[in-house]
Amino acid sequence: MALGEGSHGSILNGNYAATWVTSAWKSTGDVLIDGDSITAVGYAGTATADTVIDGEGKLVMPGLINSHMHSPEALYKGRYSNMPLEVWMLYAYPILGAQTLTPRMVYLRTALCAIESLKTGSTCVTDDVYESPNQTPEQLDAVFQAYEDVGLRATISGHLVDRPFLDTIPFIRDLVPRDLCAQADALPPADGTAWLAHCRDALAQHHGRAGRLNFMVVPSAPQRCTPEVMQAAMELAQTHDVPFHTHILETRVQAVTGQEFYGETLIAYMHRLGLLQRQTTIAHSIWVTDHDIELMGEAGVSIVHNVISNQKLGAGVAPVKRMLRAGINVALGSDGVSTSDTTRMFAVMHAAGLIHNVQTPDMELWLSAQEVLHAATLGGARSACLDGVTGSLEVGKKADMLVLDLNTIPFTPLNDMANHLVYCENGSSITHAIVNGEVMAEDGKCLRVNEAELLAELRDAMPAFKEAHEKTEALNHQFDPYFRKIHERCAGIDVGVLRMGHEPAWGRP
Repeated sequence: MALGEGSHGSILNGNYAATWVTSAWKSTGDVLIDGDSITAVGYAGTATADTVIDGEGKLVMPGLINSHMHSPEALYKGRYSNMPLEVWMLYAYPILGAQTLTPRMVYLRTALCAIESLKTGSTCVTDDVYESPNQTPEQLDAVFQAYEDVGLRATISGHLVDRPFLDTIPFIRDLVPRDLCAQADALPPADGTAWLAHCRDALAQHHGRAGRLNFMVVPSAPQRCTPEVMQAAMELAQTHDVPFHTHILETRVQAVTGQEFYGETLIAYMHRLGLLQRQTTIAHSIWVTDHDIELMGEAGVSIVHNVISNQKLGAGVAPVKRMLRAGINVALGSDGVSTSDTTRMFAVMHAAGLIHNVQTPDMELWLSAQEVLHAATLGGARSACLDGVTGSLEVGKKADMLVLDLNTIPFTPLNDMANHLVYCENGSSITHAIVNGEVMAEDGKCLRVNEAELLAELRDAMPAFKEAHEKTEALNHQFDPYFRKIHERCAGIDVGVLRMGHEPAWGRP
């Protein structure tokens, strides 16, 4: 079912259509799509269309935006639990013996994430893709091809770590035996200069692909990358107006890292290097100080609240309300498909709407359903440098939207629409997912790919992958007890004392 092929495009209409335009709810209205864009919202006049979706008893809303996801982890979905980040990374991002996947396997794992995302309400995703030891052009093309085929809007990366892994975690060389350190050190880190060239090629070849796919730069984290490469990456991001996407202060270990490595918080270190900019998107931002929040707000950065992943890893809860008040843009993400085990953004919204209520008895610091919805739509668009493109139903923006049936259990009885979306809906009421003006999924079925065939092909490929990965897990298990000690050691440190007198913001939303 193609939209936008005729002279007038397509229209969603009806006697009872609830249309969400930015934050305003309307009881009736039409949405006219011409080509890939919205040309009318509210009343379409006498316009006709090739395709009409009857909006009676329906809700039309912007598609959800998953602002931080790692599709490579799809192959580990449901595999790990009860591990803090630093231990879990040994197995999901192994130091030793990581497999180099074929482009076809990369395509299949990406398609798995894209299909689930689309069917459960995400029309736009930010996918941070790490390949060990380096991403090849063929692997990157496979990721782009999967999103192009399934039909999402996506911002895609090649992820860089250009410092020796054992030098990215404090105290580790004091604990890990020399022979194990030697094994890790024998594997050279990625070449930052080569990675920058890879990024430039990707921007030239893929940015803007299919009218909905973009590239971004992702230096993994300030403690994992050299400052010279990070600063060069920022220049690229600003030149092309794409995200400079990174990970900061996800765990207690990382809270200790800044003081141990640089004598200041990791946010202060980023500020000193000139890396807090409008293009900067920071995944997590849990263990931030008051001064960190001030610096981030002044710079106008974005953060991505990965609430389900942060709970599973025991990482903590970001002080989101305080960051919103400081002028920081807040988006929502599922994070890795191994640390959240899902890409479903309705589940992420639900968790984000609840978690802060147990952080403090001060109700003024709890999130409203409207704030959660904004983070999952316009906030997400802003974090991807796409706020002028998507995230709301406005004339001139791309037609990325969902149609939901209001005659379903999640919306019966119908009270406050925002509350129903955040706390009641799970994606089961979606009848249409529209991306770039085209219906990409309808009644729970992706229209552009054969889901059953792709899933069957991936299932057939998994036994060989698992057999090889089990050997990799055994190889890296040697590091496990030492990484657990690092976690325990950092968890026992009074992080507030390390923060140079700044009051810690964590624990207070």
